[in-house]
Amino acid sequence: MSMPDVPPVRVLHIMAGRGNGGAELYSTDVILSLQRAGLAQRVVMRPDAPRTAELRAAGVDVVTAPLRPPLTAMQRWRMGREIARYRPDIVHCWLRRAAELTPRRTGRAAQVIGWFGNYKDLRAFSHCRWFVGCTPDMAQSMQARGVAAGHVAYIPTFPSVEDAPPVSRQSMHTPDNARVLLTLSRLHEAKGLETLLHALRDLPDCYLWMAGDGPLRDALGELAATLGVASRVRFLGWRTDRGALLAAADICVLPSRYEPFGTVILDAWSVRAPLVACASAGPRAHVRDGENGMLVPIDDVAALTHALRAVLDDPALRARIVAGGYAQYRARYTREAVTRQWLDYYRHICAPGQD
Repeated sequence: MSMPDVPPVRVLHIMAGRGNGGAELYSTDVILSLQRAGLAQRVVMRPDAPRTAELRAAGVDVVTAPLRPPLTAMQRWRMGREIARYRPDIVHCWLRRAAELTPRRTGRAAQVIGWFGNYKDLRAFSHCRWFVGCTPDMAQSMQARGVAAGHVAYIPTFPSVEDAPPVSRQSMHTPDNARVLLTLSRLHEAKGLETLLHALRDLPDCYLWMAGDGPLRDALGELAATLGVASRVRFLGWRTDRGALLAAADICVLPSRYEPFGTVILDAWSVRAPLVACASAGPRAHVRDGENGMLVPIDDVAALTHALRAVLDDPALRARIVAGGYAQYRARYTREAVTRQWLDYYRHICAPGQD
């Protein structure tokens, strides 16, 4: 990206998330890309945000004092002071919590963006003037709830994994001849991981690597033991080497019951890993069964088992969905293409004459 493409604006990003969820990953990946493009920006994050050090190492101006605990009222007051000091042209609120902590008056009429990663109630975003959804359906839902069409945009996510040598099976206590199923998600009820554990019973040649953490860690371990598959399940915890895991896996599985988009889809497509997903909103909108992935009904153990076995045993099917997914990624979801959309959007909302 060349410097003339960068709008002459100052952006204050607010990401108040607590953990390592998809929204936190995506927002920081966007910020890193905008930094490389040369955008003038500052980021407000929690003091314990996982990627603060990485952002600072890349030269990003990160401040954490406004989000020190404990009181929301004090955080909002400190946020107002930070906005007054930095004097941004744009305040970019990443998710509901950031919007709630942004004062309704931003001092110098900065443009305030509310970014959605799911179908949230708009009340927390009532003082935002501009809205961005990460799927077309999400943007349309904002309009259906009263936001003017000219103030809503759809900007997709992009994958952040890089091509990497596969992680060794030995390091995962997995036989070299095993088939590996991989999940990249929080261990949460919405992710449908119980369905995959049930499917594993009928896939005796498969091991399951579950990369992520979350509130269901113990419950999933107990379920694996009850089903008799615990010896073939590896709980990997939070990982930063998704590319290496995907390179080592035979299939990336997204069994979510609820998934507004699912950046894991793009992760798999970008590194040519075959994808099998359940038909929650995001996968249903992007995965074409048998063309760029396999799509099965939510919570349908038999259908998920059948799709996994088909991909494992049919090389032609596997090659077809891998090629289709990679072509879709290259056409619409590269880091460069999405970063350019953000720069264009910033330029648009700061243009003279915007109502």
